[in-house]
Amino acid sequence: MTPSSPSAPPPTRAQRRAGPHTRSGVAAFVAVALAVAPVSHPPFVSLASAQTATDSSELRKYGSVPSAPPSVPALPDSADIQKYGSIGGPAVPLSPSQKLPDLGDSSQSIMSPTQERKLGELIMRQIRGGGGYLEDAEVNDYLNELGNRLVTATRDVKQDFVFFAVPDQAINAFALPGGFVGVNTGLVLLAQNESQLASVLAHEISHVTQHHITRGMASQQNVLLTTLAGLAVAILASKAGGSSSNQAMSAAIAGTQALAAQQQINFTRENEFEADRVGFTRLVSAGFDPNAMGEFFDRLQRSSRFVEGNVPSYLRDHPVTYERIAEAKSRAQDLPYKQVRDSLDFHLVRALLQSYQGDAREQAANFARNIAEKKFNNEVAEHYGLVASWLRAKDIPKAKEALVQLEKIAPPHPMVEAMAGNVLLAAAEYPAAVKRFESALTRYPNKMQLIHDYPEALIKAGRPADASAYAEKELVRFPAEGPLHEIAARAYAAQDKRLKQHEHQGEYYAWIGNLPLAVTQYELATKSGDGDFYQLSVVETRLRALRQEMAEQQRLGFSRAG
Repeated sequence: MTPSSPSAPPPTRAQRRAGPHTRSGVAAFVAVALAVAPVSHPPFVSLASAQTATDSSELRKYGSVPSAPPSVPALPDSADIQKYGSIGGPAVPLSPSQKLPDLGDSSQSIMSPTQERKLGELIMRQIRGGGGYLEDAEVNDYLNELGNRLVTATRDVKQDFVFFAVPDQAINAFALPGGFVGVNTGLVLLAQNESQLASVLAHEISHVTQHHITRGMASQQNVLLTTLAGLAVAILASKAGGSSSNQAMSAAIAGTQALAAQQQINFTRENEFEADRVGFTRLVSAGFDPNAMGEFFDRLQRSSRFVEGNVPSYLRDHPVTYERIAEAKSRAQDLPYKQVRDSLDFHLVRALLQSYQGDAREQAANFARNIAEKKFNNEVAEHYGLVASWLRAKDIPKAKEALVQLEKIAPPHPMVEAMAGNVLLAAAEYPAAVKRFESALTRYPNKMQLIHDYPEALIKAGRPADASAYAEKELVRFPAEGPLHEIAARAYAAQDKRLKQHEHQGEYYAWIGNLPLAVTQYELATKSGDGDFYQLSVVETRLRALRQEMAEQQRLGFSRAG
C-alpha cells in the first residue's frame, strides 16, 4: 500500500479471528518503556517499535491480527518485566480487619500520574501496531464495562482505566502504566463464570491503584545501592591482598547478587499479596462471588501440575502459591454465601471468542452439536456462536438460517443486532443492513461495534458522504477511536476528498504508533489542494505536533521506519 492511498477495504466480519500469541511481544514493549524511563523525574518517556509498516486492513477488527514481524529486536523476557507487578493510583479503602501495612509512596518520586498515563498511551500504540490488540469493539466494550464496574465499586479511584483484549490463547492478564489493563482471550475462555473473570480484573486493577510498577522502579534503585555497596566490599577485599583475597571478592559479589535477587523476590510477593487483598475487597464491593478468586487460583494451580515446562503465563507472571490460595479462600469463608448470575454479555463474548478458534466449520459443528444435545450454559450464546461461526466460514445461507433461530429466543441485545447487520452485509444486502444498523443505533447509541458497522454499511451501499458525515460526528465524541478514523479515510477516498482522507489515515497510523507514516499522510494532506483555509490550518498544526513527537522518540534512540 502506498502512503498516499487509504487502507484496502477490510474483510468481512466472517474472516475475523484471534491472532497469534503475543504475550512476549507485549511484555517486550513494556520492558523497553521501563528501560528508557529515568529513575528520578523524567520530563517525558517515549517508546517506538522497529517493526515495518503493516497494511491497516490487516489490523481491522474483521481481519486476523498480525504478529510482530521478525525484524523486532530481541528484548527481555516477560519475567523481567512482570516481576514489578503493575501500576499506580490511590489505594482502595479496606475493612479494619484487612488494613494493609503502610508501604509508603515512593512511586511519586519516580513518575507522576500524568507521566504514567503518557507512558501507558505510548505502550498502547506499540501494542496496537505489533498485533497485541484485538480490534473487536464488542469484546473490548464488555471488558471495559466489567472493569469499570469494579473500578467504581469504591469511591477513591481518581484515574481512568482502559481495558482491552489481547489475541492470545495463553492464560494471562497484565496492567500497564496509567491504568491500561490487558486480558488475553485465552483467559476469558478459561473463566468458568463472570465472577472468576472479574477476580482477575480486580487483581490487575489493584496493581494499578497500589502503584506497583513505579514502586518497582523505586525498589530497583534500592537494589542498585545494595549492589554498589557489595561491589565496594569486594574491591576492599581484593585490595587487602593475600591468598584468600580472590575468594573473598567472589564471595562478596555472590552475596550481593543473592541479596539483590532476594529483595526483588520479596517485593514481587508483596505486590501479589497486596493486589489479592485489595482486589478481593473490590470484587465483593462490586457484587461478585467472593469465592471466585480462590476458585480461579485453585484451578490454575491444579491445571499446572500436569503441564511440565509449559506453565500458564499467568502463573509465571503472577505466581500462585498455596498460601495465596488459602488466604483467598479464608477471606471468602468469612462472608455469607452469595449466588451471582452471569450476565448475557459474558456468555455472548465467550461464544464470539470461541467462534474465532480453529476451523470455522468445526466450530459451527461444535455449537450445533451442543444445541442438539442441550450441553450449554446459555442457549442464546450457543446459537449466537453458531451464527458467528457460519459467518466466518462464509456460508451465508446457513448463517441466515442460524440467525432466524437466534432471534426467536434472544432478548433485545446490541450484539445480536450487530450480528444480524453483519449477516446482511455479508449477503450484499446493503440497504437492509443500513436500516438494521440505523434502528439498532437508536436503542444503543454508544455501542462502538454499531458505530463502526453503520458507516461501513453506508460505504458499501454507495453513500460515502453519509458515511463520512456520521464518522465525523462520532469522532467528536470519540476522538481517539483509531478504527473510526480509518473508516472515515476510506469514506473520503470514495469521494476523492484527499485532504480529509490523508488526515484521517494519518490519525489511524498515529493510533497504531507508526509516526513516520502518520507524518507522511499529513504531509500529503497539506499538498492535496482541496481543503479550505481552516482545514489546512488544522492539518499543519497537527503535522507540527507529530513531527515534534517523532523527533523526541528519535532523540531518545527509538525510531520506527515507515
